[in-house]
Amino acid sequence: MTRGVALLVAAVGLLIADGAAAHPIRTGYLDVQRVESDEYRVHWTMPAPDGIPTEVDVTFDARCTSAGTVSNADTAMRLDRAWTIRCADGLAGTRVTAVGLDAGVTDLLVRIADQTVSVSRLTPEAPSLVVPAAGATSHGAWVYFRLGLAHILFGVDHLLFVLGLLLLVRDPWTLVKTVTGFTVAHSITLALATFGLVHVPAPPLNAAIALSILCLGVEAARAQRGAGSLAARRPWLLAFAFGLLHGLGFASGLVDLGLRRADIPMALLLFNLGVEAGQLLFVALVLLLARAFRLLEIRWPQPLPYLPVYAVGTLGAYWTFDRIAAMLGGTG
Repeated sequence: MTRGVALLVAAVGLLIADGAAAHPIRTGYLDVQRVESDEYRVHWTMPAPDGIPTEVDVTFDARCTSAGTVSNADTAMRLDRAWTIRCADGLAGTRVTAVGLDAGVTDLLVRIADQTVSVSRLTPEAPSLVVPAAGATSHGAWVYFRLGLAHILFGVDHLLFVLGLLLLVRDPWTLVKTVTGFTVAHSITLALATFGLVHVPAPPLNAAIALSILCLGVEAARAQRGAGSLAARRPWLLAFAFGLLHGLGFASGLVDLGLRRADIPMALLLFNLGVEAGQLLFVALVLLLARAFRLLEIRWPQPLPYLPVYAVGTLGAYWTFDRIAAMLGGTG
């Protein structure tokens, strides 16, 4: 009973946080490379996975001026531009600003290779940075960890799948195997997609991820009624199978950045660790809620434990039809 109530509270929290729709996080990438003493090559990419043009813009200090024309390689799903700037006295100490970032939806990774290589993340709360001077210590690699953490915590469809897995788990050892199966599976496809060995277009992938949530809701409902199934007996197999799909979804957070190949291994490792930290944090929160409700000894209405199952299944069905319609209509 207490586990069911905790799952219900978590499901309601996800619905409130997401507004009943799973919005992809749009993480852009700004690469600034020094080519001469006061000249820099700028490459800026910004994904538009839902086909909606981005309203984000990037600005530099007034002492940095454009030199030449902007090379535009925009597509329907991605902004891709390159240009050259000249900065009097170099880039160190100048301010770079991302205008128009949306809370919880868009952010921007900035890699600046001047006399020092630094990696930073701009968000709606902190949309600008001052380029560090030569010799300054940079902890930019951990930006990828924070990016992975944000990707899972704002990825409501992924969290809802984890929530559904908890509906099938009956004991701690099974929970460990289930979470491990999901981790191993999505780590495999995350790596394959990031290195360009596997590519699945976003619209069918998003529809398949939504369908995995719907299937999980159905299996959880069967298990709650006492009907036997392979998913109920061995949930780690289901977690592994669908984890392969979710790993491709996680990969969009790195693939769309267009990272330099030399930066990919460290970025992949830290991004994946961030995803795992966010996933374990969410599982721990649900278990702590269940523990708290057990200690409070509150008498809950009898139908309440069944509501989480229907919340997962209903939202999975809604997303499935919505994403299939968007895919067929060419809007997703």
